[in-house]
Amino acid sequence: MGTTQEQFNVGGMSCSFCAESIEKAYRRTDGVADVDVSLAHEEVLVQYDADRISEVDVKDTLRDLGYTIRDPDKEKRYEEQQAELADGKRRLVLAGSASIVVAALMSWMIIVTGRFESESLAMDLVTLALALGTMFGPGRYIKEKAYQSLRRGILNQHVLLEAGAFAGLLGGFLGLFVFADFPTVHFFAVSVFITTYHILSEYTSLIVRTRASQAVQSLLDLRPDTARRVTSEARSASDRPSGESNGDQKGSSKRAGSDAACEQSDPRADETSVEEVPVNDLDVGDRVRVKPGESIPVDGEVVNGESTVDESVATGESIPEEKSPDDEVIGGSVNQTGTLLVEMTATGEDAFLNQVAHEIEEARAMKPGIIKLADRVLRYFVPAVLIIATLAFVFWLVAPLAWGADPNVRRGAFAALAVLVLGYPCALGMATPLALIRGGGKAANRGILMRSGDAFQVSPDIDHVVLDKTGTITVGAPAVSEAVALEGGTRGGIESEMLATAASAEAFSEHPLADAVLEYADERGIDYDDPEGFDSMTGRGVRATVDGDDVLVGKPEWLDGEGIDISGAADEVQRLQRRGLTVSGVTRDGDLVGLLGIGDGIKGDAAATVRRMTDAGITPVMITGDNQRTAAAVAEEVGIDRVMADVLPDEKREEIGRLQDGGHRVAMVGDGINDAPALTQADIGIAIGAGTDIAIESADIVLMGDRLGGVMDAHEIGTESYRKTRQNLAAAFAFNGIGVAAATTGLVHPVFAMIAMVLSVSAVLANSFAGQLLSGEGVNTGFSVENGDVGRRGGNGR
Repeated sequence: MGTTQEQFNVGGMSCSFCAESIEKAYRRTDGVADVDVSLAHEEVLVQYDADRISEVDVKDTLRDLGYTIRDPDKEKRYEEQQAELADGKRRLVLAGSASIVVAALMSWMIIVTGRFESESLAMDLVTLALALGTMFGPGRYIKEKAYQSLRRGILNQHVLLEAGAFAGLLGGFLGLFVFADFPTVHFFAVSVFITTYHILSEYTSLIVRTRASQAVQSLLDLRPDTARRVTSEARSASDRPSGESNGDQKGSSKRAGSDAACEQSDPRADETSVEEVPVNDLDVGDRVRVKPGESIPVDGEVVNGESTVDESVATGESIPEEKSPDDEVIGGSVNQTGTLLVEMTATGEDAFLNQVAHEIEEARAMKPGIIKLADRVLRYFVPAVLIIATLAFVFWLVAPLAWGADPNVRRGAFAALAVLVLGYPCALGMATPLALIRGGGKAANRGILMRSGDAFQVSPDIDHVVLDKTGTITVGAPAVSEAVALEGGTRGGIESEMLATAASAEAFSEHPLADAVLEYADERGIDYDDPEGFDSMTGRGVRATVDGDDVLVGKPEWLDGEGIDISGAADEVQRLQRRGLTVSGVTRDGDLVGLLGIGDGIKGDAAATVRRMTDAGITPVMITGDNQRTAAAVAEEVGIDRVMADVLPDEKREEIGRLQDGGHRVAMVGDGINDAPALTQADIGIAIGAGTDIAIESADIVLMGDRLGGVMDAHEIGTESYRKTRQNLAAAFAFNGIGVAAATTGLVHPVFAMIAMVLSVSAVLANSFAGQLLSGEGVNTGFSVENGDVGRRGGNGR
């Protein structure tokens, strides 16, 4: 059978130690060739030799470790996540209640009796019951994970936690049955507290993951649930090109005729059999009718009809594509001006949206692993604590013999147990998230949402930023960049009159380029009237009657075919095209009176942001599905030297991967569905908040609003937060290290051990937030958007 690849969505992962444990288990499994684990998206990609190991054995490895494999159906998977969340909440309530009771008993004992050791057997037994109930009730799953890890020789956080919990249990039993003055209650309390802390940390992680990415489901929701399947039809008005009629429309406003204009292609005129069916019931070869304003339900080929189609779902480009018979269309794109009859050419996994969904899932699983700083510390800390605890016990058994005393079993047990208790890395575990919370609050005050630890951890190492063009560097909507009035025209080349002519002709048009012309005229206070007659020539332009004159606005090639002499403006046309603009000519009674250069305007802070990148030693790269000419013009204007144009969604991801293979750390900035696989593949994905939900859900950082400068703000905050993380880890490790060393003496009481843990956490808290509070920033973990509400580009691009 050869090498096979399986991808699983895994439940139960809570930290990077979980990912490392899964990787180690698979790498020690005979027949497994490679494994990639994505903690952020709880996904595991396993490559294995099917002749040596079965799929069942591959799955059992995950289950044996204590993790669950979620249903591949995305709706059922979401239900399973909700069930896991409910289980986590139930465990936390049980363990938290036990901790509150134990804390109350300890406080009463110390305050009322003034002693650290209990003199009440009843209190000892109650605390023992709570310890056993917590460890083997809500904490049982931790023991199962620890056992399976130990069985495979893997030392992880579950093993260390259980070592501490059982040490507390053992210490309590020693107090009950061996040493009369042993702190029984406190040792039992340790078992309760550290088990509860672990359940709390996992529940918090589960909340974050459950609320996180629904990107793939949202992506597939773009496709309509049903479609109009045409099984037989007669020649009808809907089979005519969409612009053959309606030459006498009138209206009282610039949009008055838009509804009438759409009626020119009635899809039901003479159809003999049209049925609405679920999209999933369609097969290759079926034909579907798509009306203006509707999403195209399938990948297919136009059989008849002409229209403009917003394909930003695939290309990210704001200017729609003209479609006519034999042209391909993409499921999920939006039909705009005419009615199309589309023959289905792809289904299932071959369909575009399903391919993008697969690209996102695979990119998540294959995303380069990031070794967290805390993990590098804990990788050595865990075995070191276990070894030191063992050596401490042995030392107090053997060392007294050197000075002629008896082995000190009591002191050795106290030392070993205290080492395990103090060795549980509470502050170490909090060091990273507290620094990230601080950085997240600071970012939120600047309108930036930091969604993952990678956004902080990798920021200092980023050396390339790949930027999408449309909606990222540019505004993301067509606009008139330049209007050229030509001498010799009927109106004498006056720009305002040329614009009035063009706006009147476009007043009834549904095309986004017409919107751009009208908005340009409105911004300049140009007065224009509705046309007496109007005809939309799909894919070419418009023909209208304005003040009794015949007016054409459209492509130079179409105007030339209509007998208009455009040779005198050839140089101007080429100049505008070199700037990457779409050129429309304006004629009146056969004379070319002007040219309109329409493009996607560049954001005001784009050039400044690019300069900030280069000043920081970061190489900016522009990547786009647009043509090379337009891309080069935009890149030159903002100061980007490296440009990749005509790039498809899967190719964007491949380009990111090539940069990573070359040893670079890459951030990707985008806003469209076509950017989602690349955003997921990049070391840090940055989405423009005014973009699509799919891009936002695939990213590690979201810039609220559309300000591009937030990219470098996020980089600076991430770098600072990583530095703060290192400081926190140093402080936490110092407390744990000193505490473990002191515990080896056998003189550290469990109460003082817990006090030391409180102090270590307090030190980490102070380092994380003191400076922020003193500076008056406050501790904000919510969102404060400076640049307006979060928007979404959607619909048909209008």
